[in-house]
Amino acid sequence: MKLTKYTHACVRFDDGDAAVVIDPGVFSEAALALDGADAVLITHEHADHLDAAALRTAAESNRSLRVWAPAAVAGSLSYLGGRVTVVDPGEAFEAAGFSIQSFGGQHALIHPTIPTVANVGYLVNGVVYHPGDSFTVPTEPVQTLLLPTNAPWSKASEVIDFAIAVRAAQAFQIHDSLITSVYANLVEGMLTGIVAGFGLEFRHLEPTESVTV
Repeated sequence: MKLTKYTHACVRFDDGDAAVVIDPGVFSEAALALDGADAVLITHEHADHLDAAALRTAAESNRSLRVWAPAAVAGSLSYLGGRVTVVDPGEAFEAAGFSIQSFGGQHALIHPTIPTVANVGYLVNGVVYHPGDSFTVPTEPVQTLLLPTNAPWSKASEVIDFAIAVRAAQAFQIHDSLITSVYANLVEGMLTGIVAGFGLEFRHLEPTESVTV
């Protein structure tokens, strides 16, 4: 299947005539990612992972579009009716012909004074893992990790340790639009050198770049 990375945390998977999108947020090219998509998976409610206006426009133009998301997100999408499904951790389901498994349950801590929200990570076709805003290590093997390389809830050492813990063969960065190129190159440089010793190959993807996974 083809994986296309968009700005920040949004990715799209295409396999034949079917397409599923994860986290089309306000920092991403959400309308482009959602064009012709059959299914959308949302990890959590924050706007950088859910562009509500873009999703509504896509859903209105494509009456077959379906959405899977944690309860808080699903509740905000009541206009979809039966086209939105609540997802909890530990589930397995099919979305537009893609096999999906869910993991996690909680957003990483930003600060004790900021409420923690639900977060669900998704493993697509048993191959690619998108953790959302968390460092939850899935209980299933992962071939390709989508790695959040910068966030208000993380530091570089945690990013590197998470990449090692997942034990994937390869990783691509996500959640990377909040930083300068100087910091990105610094963190990705350290990451590449360290994780190589654990058999993980890291590669940087530019927005709208596609790879086969």
